[in-house]
Amino acid sequence: MALFSKIFAKLRGGSVTASDWEDLHRSLIEADLGAALSDELITISKSDKSEGVERAIRGALAAALTDKSRELAEATSRPTTILVVGVNGTGKTTSVAKLMQALNKDGKKVVVAAADTFRAAAIEQLQTWGERIGVPVVAGKFQGDPASVVFDAARRATDEGADYLIVDTAGRLHTKSNLMDELSKIQRVLEKAGGVDEVLLVVDATTGQNGIIQARHFTQSVGVTGLILTKMDGSAKGGVALAIERESGLPIKFIGTGEGADDFAPFDVDSYISGLIGSE
Repeated sequence: MALFSKIFAKLRGGSVTASDWEDLHRSLIEADLGAALSDELITISKSDKSEGVERAIRGALAAALTDKSRELAEATSRPTTILVVGVNGTGKTTSVAKLMQALNKDGKKVVVAAADTFRAAAIEQLQTWGERIGVPVVAGKFQGDPASVVFDAARRATDEGADYLIVDTAGRLHTKSNLMDELSKIQRVLEKAGGVDEVLLVVDATTGQNGIIQARHFTQSVGVTGLILTKMDGSAKGGVALAIERESGLPIKFIGTGEGADDFAPFDVDSYISGLIGSE
């Protein structure tokens, strides 16, 4: 993802050509930073061809990211409830499993609701993870009522004094309106049980600008509070994190970088920006 290392070397050497600027601009666009931010970064680079350009670029990148908290919200007198949403294929259920494991390793007591009842594989996947790491997974029948599963899971989380209740949800129904209606129904069940503390949207980094559209739709419908960005490995277009945060104003709270159970971590702004800038 080191988009700027070559241009910094040229700037220090004082030998930047028009072709070099075109190459950099194309690289920024291809990295999914978006046209507006790419233009802004090129302008900054051209205006300060000194040793200060890296600092200026770093500042511009940081300014494009939200200053909202990246910490998980915490309830004080009941289980903290996390609703995980997103379209199919983004790694949503896998992200639920990884979050389950991360919280469990941190000593937290977790209950998971397998409320994507429209995919038998999603239910089975979470049950397998739950058995492996010792986290209870509340599931219902394939194609059963998701809200019923959530109700049972919320009651179990309360009865067992869990620290967290994580709810996996469907990513596709017959129409978009059906999906959003189902998510709203689940939210109402959780509100009656005490409330929803986080609505985390899972976005596939390799979908680029389409991820921005997804963030907009889900935020309008279910009040997303943060993002989980998946597939942020070497093949991902890393600039999409900047583009999504700049457009949505939502904080990325976690990133997934691979298929392994531990390929999941809180999003670190300094590490991310350093990865984009790189070094020669």
